[in-house]
Amino acid sequence: MPDAPADLQRLIEAGIRDVPDFPEPGVVFKDITPLLADPASLKAVAEAMAAPFHGGVDAVVGLEARGFILAAPVALELGAGFVPVRKAGKLPAKTYRESYDLEYGTATVEMHVDAFAPGSRVLVVDDVLATGGTGRAAVELVHRAGGTVVGFSVLMELGFLKGRDRLTGVGVHALTEA
Repeated sequence: MPDAPADLQRLIEAGIRDVPDFPEPGVVFKDITPLLADPASLKAVAEAMAAPFHGGVDAVVGLEARGFILAAPVALELGAGFVPVRKAGKLPAKTYRESYDLEYGTATVEMHVDAFAPGSRVLVVDDVLATGGTGRAAVELVHRAGGTVVGFSVLMELGFLKGRDRLTGVGVHALTEA
C-alpha cells in the first residue's frame, strides 16, 4: 500500500516512464530519470522517503545504483551518513559480502566493514522494491556489521513480485506501488 499523499502520488506517476522490453523482452522498466531531473520532484520524494524516520537514523544505506541517487538526499534530510552497498569488487577497503539468488543465477553485494559503528540505526533505501533479493542482502549486511535496520524506504514497490515477503521483520515504506 502506498505511503504518500495523493498529490505526491500524482507527481511520482508523472515522473516515471515505462520502458517496455528493457533490459530484456517482457520486462517493463520503471525509468525514474524524468522524476530525478525535476528538482522539486526530487526534493519532495527525498523528504517523503525520510519522513517516517526523523530522529531515529544514524546511517542511510543506498543500494547500487539508483538507490544511491535517492539515499544521499534522504541521508541529508535525516542528518545521517550515507553508506553505499555495491556490486562485488567495487569497494576499495575490507568488506562484508552477501550473495542472493536471481531467476538466472546469483549476485553478490558488498559493504565496507567499517561503514558505521556497531549499534547504529540504519535505514535502507532503494528506488524500486521488486523481488526483494538485493534488499534482503543489504539487511543481512547491516546485521553483520552490528547495525539495526529501522526500515526500508523505496520510491516504488512492484507489489506483484512480492519482494516485501523477503524482508520479514523489516518495515517497508513505499511511496507508490505498481
